[in-house]
Amino acid sequence: MKFLNDGSTDPPKLSVYLNMENLEGLPEWSAWGERVGKPCFERLAADGFEGVQLTNRDAPPADCPSFCGLDRISVPTDAFEIAELHKQRGDSCITVHVGWGIEDDAETDRLIEATLAASSQFSLPIFIETHRATVTQDMWRTVQIAKRFPEVRFNGDFSHYYCGQEMVYGGMDMKLAFMEPIFSRIGFLHGRIASPGNMQVPINGIVQRPLQAHGEADYLAHFRQMWKLAMLGFLRAAGPGDVLIFAPEILSGQYYYARLFPDEGGDLVEESDRYAQALIYRELALACFAEAKRDMAST
Repeated sequence: MKFLNDGSTDPPKLSVYLNMENLEGLPEWSAWGERVGKPCFERLAADGFEGVQLTNRDAPPADCPSFCGLDRISVPTDAFEIAELHKQRGDSCITVHVGWGIEDDAETDRLIEATLAASSQFSLPIFIETHRATVTQDMWRTVQIAKRFPEVRFNGDFSHYYCGQEMVYGGMDMKLAFMEPIFSRIGFLHGRIASPGNMQVPINGIVQRPLQAHGEADYLAHFRQMWKLAMLGFLRAAGPGDVLIFAPEILSGQYYYARLFPDEGGDLVEESDRYAQALIYRELALACFAEAKRDMAST
């Protein structure tokens, strides 16, 4: 499976998009305000987002900049149907949830084989997301997939492992070493930061320990480390014109991701401004990529 490639001879690069679900259900006091259509995309461009990830199968909105998509492959035949749909729509690439996590190895292999074949047939990069309730829901199964299908490329959403598998329990360094076959096959990154007990938590900047990290684990430091390892994996495998998309996907309380707390009037409100968080994520991703490039240059 190929990386996203822009057709240039430029060195491999990072491009920061925004997953459009990040804008859904934002509180009135959000820095985003109320923007739709052209003003929406103008604001995103002004804030440094180079494109968007659309989260449905509809035609792209008017004035939409560069875009990619996402979808789900529940059975092998889905792979060809969604690849054709997104290729015709003009997506540069897509990320996918594959299966439900209850498949045996033979069923899993058929799903992966179909995904790889559809990606090749329609010349569309398809990145399999590391996500709960899919065939990649745990590190062990995902590493086995990588061993059986070395050509596979992943969309790394490491919140599902960091929280869902409580990576700090038993030794973070041991877990990171085990994940090397995953890091070396990253073609896309979903930006979401978790704590060991919550799928989505806010940060206060790109370096300082978050105020909410009141336990032993500094989850910001751990995500910086995971994202850098994934970016190093991309840089080692990528060629001229290859692009790694990093897309913040900080979801609302509708999906039980954003935590809600009672305000003074007893109404439930989100604990942070998810658009302001996405701006911090963008800065963080660029810093991690710069570190990864420096590490590559020094080896």
